This record gives sequence, structure tokens and C-alpha cells, in this order.
Amino acid sequence: MSINKVILVGNVGKDPVVRYFDKGAAKATFPLATSESYTNQQGETITTTEWHNIVLWRAMAEVAEKTVKKGSQLYVIGKIKTRSYVDKEGNNKYITEILADTFLVLDKKPAAAGGTGTSNEPVRSEPSDKDNDVPEANDPAAGYQASGDDDLPF
Repeated sequence: MSINKVILVGNVGKDPVVRYFDKGAAKATFPLATSESYTNQQGETITTTEWHNIVLWRAMAEVAEKTVKKGSQLYVIGKIKTRSYVDKEGNNKYITEILADTFLVLDKKPAAAGGTGTSNEPVRSEPSDKDNDVPEANDPAAGYQASGDDDLPF
């Protein structure tokens, strides 16, 4: 048995770039920064930042287009995918991405005038109807939609 699961909490580095394909499928991509801090022997605080390429498909991409902005703090659950291509000079290039199946915007939202504010609801994908087909890193997974918090670990 093997497991490919990633949980990240970090800050969005750029507004999502959303592309729509022929059959209406949407794909959103954006960088997410996670940081760690420690104090070295000289008493200086050292912070290291790791950048992650996040990919969202279908309804999740559409929700991200409306709710995710540069600087937003996100909780992301997904899996690591690595893909490769050959550049113009004939060199092999590799890209590692996080194919998200759930995300939650952690920013606090101010109450709207006359309203109670917007609740943060997790956005997740539903399992594919395909028979054990594993999509390529750039293939859209079927059935992304928003749902409640029934199996979130928090």
C-alpha cells in the first residue's frame, strides 16, 4: 500500500490564473508559500520559505477564481504530481504540483452591511466515476464541487 497525501497551510503568492477548456472544464493554478522559522546558535531568527504550485480543476477552480486572492491564507489537501516536458533547447524539465482535492480559505471575512458575514466552507472534489483510471497531472479529475465539512480532519 502507498499513500500520496499532502496537507499545506500557507499564503497565496499570486492571484489564481484560471483557464477554461473546450468542454467547459476550468483549471486554476497559483503558488502557495509555506514558511518555517528557527533560531540559530547566534540567536538570529531564520525563516525559510517553500513555494508549492497548486492546481485546482472544475468547480474548485471556479470557486478559487472568486474567493482566492494574493495574500489569502489557505488550507489545502491534495496529492503530489510530477510531470515533465522537453523545452525549446531539448532539455528535460520537471514540474512538481499539488493537485488539490480540498481547500479552505482561512481569512476572516468582515460582516456584510446588514448581514452576518460569509462562512468559510471547505471546497473539495468528489471521487471520479471512472473505473480505477488515474488521470495524468494535467487531466481534469471529474466531479469537483463544494460540499460540507463531513470528513475534514478539523
